Amino acid sequence: MNADIKQYCFSFLAPAMLLLALVALVACDSSTALEEAEANTNDRSDLPAVFQQFASTVQVYQDGDFVVLESDGVPNHESPYFNTSDSRHADYDGDNTDFQLNPNRITEQDLTLRIPLNPLEATNHEATPLGAIGMALNGVPIFNQYAGPGRPLTFEIDSFDQYNGHPQQFGAYHYHVEPVYLTVTNGRESLVGFLLDGFPVYGPVENGQVVTNADLDEFHGHIGVTVDYPDGIYHYHITAEDPYINGAGFYGTAGTVSQ
Repeated sequence: MNADIKQYCFSFLAPAMLLLALVALVACDSSTALEEAEANTNDRSDLPAVFQQFASTVQVYQDGDFVVLESDGVPNHESPYFNTSDSRHADYDGDNTDFQLNPNRITEQDLTLRIPLNPLEATNHEATPLGAIGMALNGVPIFNQYAGPGRPLTFEIDSFDQYNGHPQQFGAYHYHVEPVYLTVTNGRESLVGFLLDGFPVYGPVENGQVVTNADLDEFHGHIGVTVDYPDGIYHYHITAEDPYINGAGFYGTAGTVSQ
C-alpha cells in the first residue's frame, strides 16, 4: 500500500474511530446515570423509619410532600394463581373447603402510589374506589371491601388463595382482607401497609387483644400509639368482619394511584 493510500485510510478511519469512542463513552455515562437514578429512587434514608419495612422489591422515595411507592404487584409468596410452569405455583392448601380457583393468573403490573408524607384528617371523607386503595409491605395492592360496585365479597371470598389474595381479570393480584402471609410472618400486631391517604394499616391484634369493628370508627380505624408511631397516629386495623380493612372511606385526603 503506497503512502497516499495509507494517508487516505488514516484520514477516513480516524474520525470514525473517534466517533465510536465518543458513542461508547456517552453510552457508558448514560448507563451509569441510569443505574444511579434507579438506586436513588429506592434510597429511603430521608424517609421516616417506618418506610424501611417495605420489601426491597418496592421502590420507595420522597417526592415533595409525597411518598412514592412503585411495585410490580407480584406477591412474595406462593399461590395457585401463578402459572403451573412457574416455580412459585403451589396448589391451594388453605382451610376453605369451598375454594374455587378463578380463571385469572398473576401478571406483573406497573403500580405507582403517591401517598401524603404527613397525612391529615380530610375535611370531606372520600369514598374508596374500586382497584388499589393502598399497598401492603410486600408490594401487593390493597382493595376495598367490594367485589364490584356495592357488591359484597360474599362469593368472591371463595376464590381467595391460602394467603387471602387473588388476581382480577387483568392479572393484578390483590388483598381485600387480612394478608395472612404478612401477619403470620411479622406478627398479627404488625404494620401491614398504607392506604392512599398516607395512614398506616395494622393487623387484627392490638395490645394483645383481637380488634373488632366495635373498637373502630366508621372508617375502620382509630387514633393511638403504635410501635412505629410512639407519639400516636390515626391508623386502620384489619378485622375478621366486613369491612375488613377500610370502612366508609378514607380518613385522610387520598393521594393518587396509577396502574
